[in-house]
Amino acid sequence: MALAGGYFALFETLFSGDVNHMIYLASQSPRRAELLKQIGVPFQKLVCDIDESPLENELPATYVQRMADQKARAGWSKVIKQSLPEQPLLASDTSVICDQVILGKPENEQAARDMLGMLSGRAHQVMTAIALTDGVKTQSQLVVTEVRFNTLSPQQISDYVATGEPVDKAGAYGIQGRGAVLVASISGSYSSVVGLPLSETAQMLAQFGVAFW
Repeated sequence: MALAGGYFALFETLFSGDVNHMIYLASQSPRRAELLKQIGVPFQKLVCDIDESPLENELPATYVQRMADQKARAGWSKVIKQSLPEQPLLASDTSVICDQVILGKPENEQAARDMLGMLSGRAHQVMTAIALTDGVKTQSQLVVTEVRFNTLSPQQISDYVATGEPVDKAGAYGIQGRGAVLVASISGSYSSVVGLPLSETAQMLAQFGVAFW
């Protein structure tokens, strides 16, 4: 009953007159942009450069949440410095985790092959953190999804790397693209693996008076 009541309040907020019609997206990811468009949220991109190096002995979950929070703070600082309209700002970070190792974007084709070989025939985690701020309050959330890969032959790995798709993808694959055939199963949020957990993002946006659909 509590869950139903919570969703009723969420939709009541969305369809009342007290809503914003634009947010800032502190990300250059075309995938996050497409996901926001999918749920009808107008946005303006902000370029926010931060140091994305993990700290020594930093746990993956802590790292992903720290990245999202830092992107949100850097983005809001740009809003203030450029005297932009103060609309809510969304930041996100996604990492692929295997054996507690953070797999970022591969530096080259060999690194991509190594990552895919590590993931072959195994389960791994995809962690996406989202942070939303309006300059007064900030909320954040971590979403963890388990993805299991098919067992890949060296030839399959080389053929996939040759497509060029792994180059700008955490973990060297894109589940929304040709990399979908590598995936045997998924437990959790598909959109989170792509780069933005839509259910959680929509609920958080509603709490900031931002409409979707």
